[in-house]
Amino acid sequence: MTGSLGSAELQPVTEEVRAAHALRRVHRAASELRRGVPVILSAPSPLLLLGAETASPATVAEVGALTQASPVLLLSPARAAAILRAPMLPETEVAAVAVAPSLLAAGALQKLPDPTLRQPAGRDELRPAPVPPEAIAAFRLAKIAQMLPAVLAAPLPSDYGAAAHDLVEVSAEDVLAYPEREAACLKLITSVEVPLTDAPDSRVVAFRADGSAIEHLAIVIGRPEEASAAGQAPLVRIHSECFTGDLLGSMRCDCGPQLRGAISRIAEDGAGVVLYLGQEGRGIGLVNKLRAYRLQDQGLDTMDANRALGWGADERSFMIGGTMLRAMGLTRVRLLTNNPDKIAGLAACGIEVVGREAHRFEPNGVNDDYLATKAARFGHMLD
Repeated sequence: MTGSLGSAELQPVTEEVRAAHALRRVHRAASELRRGVPVILSAPSPLLLLGAETASPATVAEVGALTQASPVLLLSPARAAAILRAPMLPETEVAAVAVAPSLLAAGALQKLPDPTLRQPAGRDELRPAPVPPEAIAAFRLAKIAQMLPAVLAAPLPSDYGAAAHDLVEVSAEDVLAYPEREAACLKLITSVEVPLTDAPDSRVVAFRADGSAIEHLAIVIGRPEEASAAGQAPLVRIHSECFTGDLLGSMRCDCGPQLRGAISRIAEDGAGVVLYLGQEGRGIGLVNKLRAYRLQDQGLDTMDANRALGWGADERSFMIGGTMLRAMGLTRVRLLTNNPDKIAGLAACGIEVVGREAHRFEPNGVNDDYLATKAARFGHMLD
């Protein structure tokens, strides 16, 4: 018997649907890691993963019982070198450390990746270990979850049977393809008028990717789509969210003045967009940014603090910004920025940046070193 349901089941699955399903699997696996639950990374050499930050002796024991193999702790080379008290390991994305069972049982796993915590005794029992074949995907999954990039990983036999253990499974391929798929699956959710003090003719447009709780916003001032249709290049600012600077008025950065200044500047220009991206702390998340602040208080600059935590200097993706602009019909822009990476990032997404306008604010006595680091080490054009 045939019917509407049967016909629907025979419909071919499009690449867009496949990408959306894959994206949801990655988000679900990242959520499980944050909850302290093991997940399976399926690949030719499958791994059972547990986020170090949320691990407990009980879940570590569960990993051991399911794999019957010795796990390793996957870390950045810089963090591995720090806890091993050894020279920097070869410059690869991931290093592996063998952790003694006594340390695992004592709950040391949560402390080892975090340089802001007092380190556990017994670190002389740590040893370098071979890096598993799928380590990069495992490491990046922890980053997607915005945890400390540190994962306990143990090899699984080919007949592991995930369903029997009720564990979420995600493929290494889907994790590695995440940045491109996140941008490709970004959807415009809603648009509403929100008059602002410095820009009364404004609206907020919300975007979200399939299965994600992260939202990206476009603050649209005036009618930039009409300016674009007339052959003009509207003014655009890419701004990554900053809870401390934008909302609390923190003096440690210049984010608050940059956001409010961009809204005022675009309103004066007549039309444009502020892309407000959900990429706190250059993409490492709010909690990790606060950890980085603690390390800065101990003498590190913002770049070295991020690296000490296991992150790159800047983890943001500007593909999301390019997708948002195209969804609003904007492909030629003038960019309000001091950051050359934003210009290159939009250009790589097919957005034509016809000009750059400086967006500089004077130091306030607290963020002087921060601004100096942006110029000297990130290449920001602050002169």
